[in-house]
Amino acid sequence: CGDVVDIETNGGAARPESECKTTCSGDPRYLCGSGARLTWYEWSLTDPLYKWTYASGNAAGSYKFFVPGVVVPLMTNVGVNGKITFVEKAGTGPPNSTGAFELDPSLAGDFSKAWRTMRGLKTDVFCSAGLTLPDKAGRQITIGGWSGTSTFGVRLYTPDGSPGTTSINDWQENAAEVRLQKGRWYPSGMIMSNGSMLIVGGEEGSNGDPVPSVEILPRTGPVIEMDWLLRTDPNNLYPFLYVLPGGGILVGYYNEARILDPATLDTVRTLPQIPGNVNNPGAGRTYPLEGAAMMMPQKAPYTEPVTILICGGSTTGAATATDNCVSIEPENPSSNWTIERMPSQRVMPCITALPDGTYLIANGAKQGVAGFGLANTPNLNAVLYDPSKPVNERMTVMANTTIARMYHSEAVLMQDGRVLISGSDPQSANYPQEYRVEVFEPAYVTSGLPRPSFTIADNDWAYGSEHTITVTAGNTANMRASLMGAVSSTHGNSMGQRTIFPAISCAGNSCTITAPPDSKVCPPGWFQLFILDGVTPSSSTWVRVGGDPAKLGNWPQSKSFTLPGI
Repeated sequence: CGDVVDIETNGGAARPESECKTTCSGDPRYLCGSGARLTWYEWSLTDPLYKWTYASGNAAGSYKFFVPGVVVPLMTNVGVNGKITFVEKAGTGPPNSTGAFELDPSLAGDFSKAWRTMRGLKTDVFCSAGLTLPDKAGRQITIGGWSGTSTFGVRLYTPDGSPGTTSINDWQENAAEVRLQKGRWYPSGMIMSNGSMLIVGGEEGSNGDPVPSVEILPRTGPVIEMDWLLRTDPNNLYPFLYVLPGGGILVGYYNEARILDPATLDTVRTLPQIPGNVNNPGAGRTYPLEGAAMMMPQKAPYTEPVTILICGGSTTGAATATDNCVSIEPENPSSNWTIERMPSQRVMPCITALPDGTYLIANGAKQGVAGFGLANTPNLNAVLYDPSKPVNERMTVMANTTIARMYHSEAVLMQDGRVLISGSDPQSANYPQEYRVEVFEPAYVTSGLPRPSFTIADNDWAYGSEHTITVTAGNTANMRASLMGAVSSTHGNSMGQRTIFPAISCAGNSCTITAPPDSKVCPPGWFQLFILDGVTPSSSTWVRVGGDPAKLGNWPQSKSFTLPGI
């Protein structure tokens, strides 16, 4: 490294490439010179390789204190009842904690009414997976856990009530009757295009042996062992999972990615290796080298290739946090990863998809890896990633918080378009357990622009169906609609995330929205429906797209669980 002038001043001259035979210490796949020889590269363009925007004032958004917390959550979910569930690792809170609470955002100004204590959890949800089911009740599920029986855990909650009204339902669990085939700590879950749940990976519990297999809920057969999970343990935990529009299943794990056949779960394509750090191409992206991933927006008529975005991560050994995002079109056979530098290093980030098609990157640290006491220097800055801008010009530095959000922090999209930010349980003398709950207000909130609003009568959509909304505020001339998948946020993984811009046409104050065409573009599930007047979104209404093809509403067949039916 250095300036070209230094080479010229010291009488350096170009030599044949054949004299450069020494492999690079950071990556033996490349040659770095030999003896007194040095291979060097020069950026010949006048423009910098990357450009960041630095927002100020209202354009930077704002962190605001939202409500005092009663729990340090492991996972948060926004329910179809408009409330947000928090579940905690056993032993995190007070000795008498039930491990589960529900927050009513509409009552955040009244602490005595904002939180509801939930019961019913019988095993430890520590490092479990979570999903919102496509059944008509929008039940929430957590899968797996920390040790013993907990690792087999299957726990269900049926959201009830509405903002400002009382909810009474609790979590339900009976590990003797309903359980995974394999115990799993740090697994991931995904709703498949057929409506079943795919559960991937994990360990036996408490840093135990790997569980390099996948299984389906409800059970359809035995587990399927995966050699690529065994080979990359322990750096592949909480893998990223997405149904692709072509029907395949993308799995991102450690520094690798592949596409699986949805019927056999065999590999149909191995993607190029995911790039890491400049000084360590082997840096990883999944726990414990934890980054975060998103599927970029899909837009009607759904002809453009879908793109997957992964930001942050870290390395083994020195634990150098990653300072870049990478993206790829996984269904494009000739595609490779595009690297974009972030304004700062970040491990354990959370990314939240916003209804305008942008992504908020928040939380995490600038050094270390995920785990208790294993990271330092909290990253207090939010960054907005806008995929509509040119590559290497997509990141805007936004507002800062004063609260460290380290290991076990979360971020979820609220129905009013703000981002609820919670948690931090680093178990470190330098960074306390964090009970305070914040919101990040994006620029579309802090701008003060009037927000559109709408009503809709039908919230159960078949694929390709048309649905009428009545716009009660806002200009319909260039109105857009977005569908935001129901998310379970934990460990930088937003299970269930999807951003879809369906076709919409308006006449007067009446607009018609066409549901996505099939379960590959849009796996069955619950979505927050927003409308946008320019860049300003409305508050959302929950709609279900694609029904319940796997008949999860009739599962599980156990008297310990209340079933919504189909």
